[in-house]
Amino acid sequence: MAIFSKDALAGKAVLVTGGGGGLGREIAHAMSMLGAHVHICGRRQALLDTAAQEITAGSGIPVGAHVCDIRDADAVDAMIDAIWQETPLSGLVNNAAANFIAPTHELSARGFRAITSTVMDGSFHATLSCGKRWIRDGLPGSVVSMLTTWVWTGSAFVVPSAMAKGAIHAMTMSLAAEWGPYNIRLNATAPGPFPTEGAWDKLNPIPDTQSSATNCDTVPMRRFGRMPELTNLVAYLLSDASPYLTGQTIAIDGGQHLAGPGTFADLTNLTPEQWKAAREAIAASVAKEKSQRA
Repeated sequence: MAIFSKDALAGKAVLVTGGGGGLGREIAHAMSMLGAHVHICGRRQALLDTAAQEITAGSGIPVGAHVCDIRDADAVDAMIDAIWQETPLSGLVNNAAANFIAPTHELSARGFRAITSTVMDGSFHATLSCGKRWIRDGLPGSVVSMLTTWVWTGSAFVVPSAMAKGAIHAMTMSLAAEWGPYNIRLNATAPGPFPTEGAWDKLNPIPDTQSSATNCDTVPMRRFGRMPELTNLVAYLLSDASPYLTGQTIAIDGGQHLAGPGTFADLTNLTPEQWKAAREAIAASVAKEKSQRA
């Protein structure tokens, strides 16, 4: 259902991190269709170029594509500076993420940092880079971070992600108070299961197992989320229709976290053989993504 006018975000410039695929691409497309000048960033040039071309073809508004590793603060600042020279951003969507299921005691330090450096460090780098420019230039701004309901419950088998997203939940509340006087708003969404290829490959990697987090039977509304439902919420938070809303993390999960934690705790019963199959499937997904970056 279209609930916004086609120019609801006209005059806005929005950066979507991880905007080349998955939820990020859906969000970037929806914001562009509402009139925003959208920028997307990620580490895979070909993926970004394809997404930018297809979004531009749909909306008629050019989309900027930027190769950037958001784990690198200097690289993020250089990207934001380049965007600012064209036109200052009015909105930031912290969407870039990394995650996979694994028994925590088997995680390496490298595996831990692969997730936390993208989710926590990357979101902070992008937020700070935009925030300091908004403050310097006396401009309003809006940050929307894509979290999960694990920020309230934690979740077994995705501990680095739960920790990192919990940190961004805290950042959202903290900076809403600190940056409110500058007319900078920070909010977050906590989606339930919205299946996308890249994420689902790593969170539901073997067909004969499924956790509560990826099962629509645990959702009171008995279905997965639909992309327009999520993108409508993001558009509202970025728009001028929500000027007094800040510091909030809004669940959009069909009531899943109220009926019982939408977490991976029920994977406790997986056998060693099933975990081995999961690792192999996740490794194949990661290898595919690396080949696209190359």
